[in-house]
Amino acid sequence: MDLRLLLLASLSAVLGGSWAQQEGSICIKANAQSCGECIQVAETCGWCSDQNFLTVGESKSARCDDLESLKKRSCAVAQIENPRGSIVVDKDTPVTNRKKDGTEKLNPEQITQIQPQKLTLTLRSGEPQTFELKFKRAEDYPIDLYYLMDLSYSMKDDLENVKNLGTDLMREMQEITSDFRIGFGSFVEKTVMPYISTTPARLLNPCTGSQNCTSPFSYKNVLNLTNNGDDFNQLVSQQQISGNLDSPEGGFDAIMQVAVCEGHIGWRNVTRLLVFSTDAGFHFAGDGKLGGIVLPNDGKCHLENNMYTMSHYYDYPSIAHLVQKLSDHNIQTIFAVTEEFQPVYKELKNLIPKSAVGTLSSNSSNVIKLIIDAYNSLSSEVILENGRLPDGVSITYKSICKNGVEGTGENGRKCSNISIGDEVSFKISIESQKCPLHSQPEVIKIKPLGFTEEVEVVLNFICNCQCAAKGEPKSEKCHEGNGTFECGACKCNEGRIGRLCECSKDEVRTEDLDANCRKDNGTDICSNNGDCVCGTCECKKRENPAEVYSGKYCDCDNFNCDRSNNRLCGGHGRCECRKCICDANYTGSACDCSLETSTCLAKNGQICNGRGTCECGICKCTNPKFQGPTCEICPTCPGVCAEHKDCVQCRAFEAGEKKDTCERDCSYFVLIKVKDRDRLPQPTDQSFPLTHCKERDANDCWFYYTYAIRNDTKEVYVVENLECPAGPDIIPIVAGVVAGIVLIGLALLLIWKLLMIIHDRREFAKFEKEKMNAKWDTGENPIYKSAVTTVVNPKYEGK
Repeated sequence: MDLRLLLLASLSAVLGGSWAQQEGSICIKANAQSCGECIQVAETCGWCSDQNFLTVGESKSARCDDLESLKKRSCAVAQIENPRGSIVVDKDTPVTNRKKDGTEKLNPEQITQIQPQKLTLTLRSGEPQTFELKFKRAEDYPIDLYYLMDLSYSMKDDLENVKNLGTDLMREMQEITSDFRIGFGSFVEKTVMPYISTTPARLLNPCTGSQNCTSPFSYKNVLNLTNNGDDFNQLVSQQQISGNLDSPEGGFDAIMQVAVCEGHIGWRNVTRLLVFSTDAGFHFAGDGKLGGIVLPNDGKCHLENNMYTMSHYYDYPSIAHLVQKLSDHNIQTIFAVTEEFQPVYKELKNLIPKSAVGTLSSNSSNVIKLIIDAYNSLSSEVILENGRLPDGVSITYKSICKNGVEGTGENGRKCSNISIGDEVSFKISIESQKCPLHSQPEVIKIKPLGFTEEVEVVLNFICNCQCAAKGEPKSEKCHEGNGTFECGACKCNEGRIGRLCECSKDEVRTEDLDANCRKDNGTDICSNNGDCVCGTCECKKRENPAEVYSGKYCDCDNFNCDRSNNRLCGGHGRCECRKCICDANYTGSACDCSLETSTCLAKNGQICNGRGTCECGICKCTNPKFQGPTCEICPTCPGVCAEHKDCVQCRAFEAGEKKDTCERDCSYFVLIKVKDRDRLPQPTDQSFPLTHCKERDANDCWFYYTYAIRNDTKEVYVVENLECPAGPDIIPIVAGVVAGIVLIGLALLLIWKLLMIIHDRREFAKFEKEKMNAKWDTGENPIYKSAVTTVVNPKYEGK
């Protein structure tokens, strides 16, 4: 298959479910030359196997189109090749239901927590297949726990508390499972400089002072997994602390050996827990170069006499390498570390799926509670993972968790807060974008992290149509047996081309053959709208798949017809060989002329109000005074009431301007008199147009009437009595005028009197103020002389 077809198939998978026209474009543009190529383009592409399906000028690839287009092009449904994918469940053992206190004891192999166990999927490109996977946590499920401890000198006090861990942990775990096994291993560091001192004395006792320590080692498997807690206590009690020079420890070497050495450790196909206990950091890939170790860790088991013997030869494993091995061997890791190194190991936890971190007290006194809490946390979450997917295959997950909570994307792989006995399910969709290069089935495996159970999914691919199996090799229908006739078309042998494989590639461009592709011996080959292949025109494809060239010389098309309102054939016909074939009730070169007259009906039921003709569904008014869509609008015409006023007045009341010519001018309607306005016809009572009128005569009297046309008869209903206004009553008017004049006079007098009072008070107040402010002169007259003269006797002494 060429690269273009593969790219289009991938694009189809991305855009699956888009508009039909867009899908049709993908199907046609793929230029598929066989049914097998066609069905790989997109899910909606089909192949018409009808031998007589193609018209003159159409190429073989025109058989590949979207399903709706093929039906519209008159391909029978039975002739459309459209194979679909399928799902077959091969093994569907129900999940196990049992109680911890039940009498029935099952082997781990007899317990089922995931359903189904095996399926076979048949995939067609672009069509996803979805199945449901159930998971249920089994009660009393067996557990294997391996305790891996750092025995560097800083962990001395921790070792004392771990010596009784076996029996104590056995007792606590009985609450969770009746089938529990425990093992023990220890690690220190690589036995090379600069991680340890290699002097003979330090190799025997790496500790300083009077401390008695054992020789350094990388990893030691002290106790295989066992259900005897006393053995654990006895062997751990015999362990001694060792020492090293640097702070980080070689714990990654130990984790790798615990994971890959299943036979030495004694792992079963049950829940596997690895407790990693330390108070220091860790070395990882690349750190071995400090000791001259450059070979990457090979991820294989190297235990001899329960000791790791290749620590000086292989570097530390990388984090990614550890993640792979822990996942492959279904081991869930619990990091029991001191408070100081919590941030480091929490970052490591984020990189290792199905792992937990607990805070270890300075002397490991809380290790049992830590293990129980971490196990509950790990076991309450299920995370699905799948193996390597074949090229071009994708997988998506949707989780339906506890209480109906749904998750999609990355959250679709997992469910949290699962208790024992809870059942959750996952919707898993697998889709293929292309066929593999080989025809062999592919197998992928899906499993919950930390569990040994898995679902095996066998993938088969639909890469050809069923009709291809019935092909006729060297068929006479394919020009002297130069091809295989399959699915209604010839699949040419190597080196042959043409709809019937009638030409060799070497003779495609000969002048003799090109002459057969020129219309009327002209110069244009295939009207410049196609290619001459083996003396036959194969018309070009347009960008729009709905636009098609056709004809023996590609001289016809279905998109160059007349348009109306910017629509091909007005939207009321189809274009065939550049001419519009109109639908019923339409005519014209662009099918823009409607033969319907319903749009020309006026309110009175007449076509164009009787004042025009209906042409192409539009009124052409013959009376120039009338206009509008139904010739009912007359801007210069009087209204209906004003038009018939004089005739109604003369016939009903023998008055008005047409009184003398009434017989001659006003006999065109039937006059019917009624006693009052309530007896006039109402618009809601009539099935024909009706107008209510109110007019006034020369004496200012009102008269009421209706005007209607019923069955071409004009009818006028008129109220026989005029409504004339009554004359004025003189006495009340005169009395009112006189009274008004008197009242107005009195009001004016009162107002004048009030103003005068106000004015007088203001003047008096002004006078009083000036009087208070007046000052009289008290000086003496200079020419005044008093008439009294006083004489004093100088001799008078007052006696």
